[in-house]
Amino acid sequence: MMRSVHLLVTIAFMALASSLSSAYDPSPLQDACVAVDDPKAAGLNTLGISLARVDYAPYGLNPPHTHPRATEILVVLEGTLYFNIGHTNAVAIAALSSQNPGVITIANAVLGSDPPISIDVLTKAFQLDKDVVNFLQSSSGGTTTKKQYN
Repeated sequence: MMRSVHLLVTIAFMALASSLSSAYDPSPLQDACVAVDDPKAAGLNTLGISLARVDYAPYGLNPPHTHPRATEILVVLEGTLYFNIGHTNAVAIAALSSQNPGVITIANAVLGSDPPISIDVLTKAFQLDKDVVNFLQSSSGGTTTKKQYN
């Protein structure tokens, strides 16, 4: 009887040990990578360049922007990136000519500025109706209200 109990416990233990599951992360780099600038990374300081991997989801967006202290080249490694529209994931590498390039997003700078740019200037520059410019400024976080421009 004791032998059969011992055998049953051994079989149960082996069944539990072999049923351990394993999982993996399809993109382990995304869990371990954090943004860093040159004062925090001695290897980047005075090197004069920066590299960044950019993962775009389907229909991902890279908003129009500039880097005031650098030039940028973007190389698409995987997928399609055509006017920011694609049906699959895309992976790109951005290389910049500075270790601290800065970034200015055009929409935020133009439509979300504080104090706001005159609505007359924006309607002429973008050839839009005043109501459209008011809507764009209000939806981009700008301080524009209709009362200011009526």
